[in-house]
Amino acid sequence: MGPTASGKSALALRVAAAFSGEIVNCDALQLYRGFDIGTAKTPAGARRGIPHHLLDVLDPQMSFSAGDYARAAREAIAGISARGRLPVVVGGSGFYLRGLLEGLPALPTRDESLRARLSAREQRLPGALHRLLRRLEPAAAARIHRHDVQKVMRALEVRLLTRAALPAPSTAIPFDGFRLLLMGLAPERRLLAEAIAARTRRMFQGGVIEEVRGLLEQGLSGEEKPFESLGYKQALAHLRGQMSREQAIEATEIATRQYAKRQLTWFRHDTRTVWLAGFGSEASIAEAAIERVRKFLTE
Repeated sequence: MGPTASGKSALALRVAAAFSGEIVNCDALQLYRGFDIGTAKTPAGARRGIPHHLLDVLDPQMSFSAGDYARAAREAIAGISARGRLPVVVGGSGFYLRGLLEGLPALPTRDESLRARLSAREQRLPGALHRLLRRLEPAAAARIHRHDVQKVMRALEVRLLTRAALPAPSTAIPFDGFRLLLMGLAPERRLLAEAIAARTRRMFQGGVIEEVRGLLEQGLSGEEKPFESLGYKQALAHLRGQMSREQAIEATEIATRQYAKRQLTWFRHDTRTVWLAGFGSEASIAEAAIERVRKFLTE
């Protein structure tokens, strides 16, 4: 785990290669087909023949909750283990990782009709959903930022469908049957900011705008969930004439730095994590990680 641009994928490849591992993606956007450049998805030719799971498994119109992810990832991990190989989970989507490891309470499936009504209400009155949630479920509203519309909407959806308080986290079923080693990447903040700036530039030079244009030409509307993500949102705004290319790059870089800060805050709540103070692409960090895994496997 670790913030965006910290080299998680590079390190996962090194660990998987050293210990006969297979990689399980834990990045919410890399689940989607066609969204490659903006998600920094490892190209097939760079995967060193190492099997990757939960990459390119969803069409852009499809939804995939943390519960869906937890079930799919647990199944993939069980299969890897059954083959006598090492499951290596890699990604920066903290809520998905929490769902995998800690489990989630049993919740109703999505109701698209209800979600459409909630979405229309939010568009008419920005902030209306969080205000409604605050009235119906004050405790849940306190945990969810008012700008995180997707989480606010899901909490409201569950509350309105069940007509009951949201189930307590204690009702979740944690993942068991495995020993767990958590490793996190934490580069120095200034260096991470530089890496984010460089990666953002590479993203736009590498064709993220053209990628978005191609997806729209295939019939997507731009309203699909993956277009809400960093880089894609700004590239779409550029194509719609809402900002210049340079403005799109600058906006992406700023939003990515803010996201990386939130990721680190989220991940640092888990005191089990072994933190590596550098980038996953650094030889010294890779050596330290491999030694830590080797020790873990022989304990």
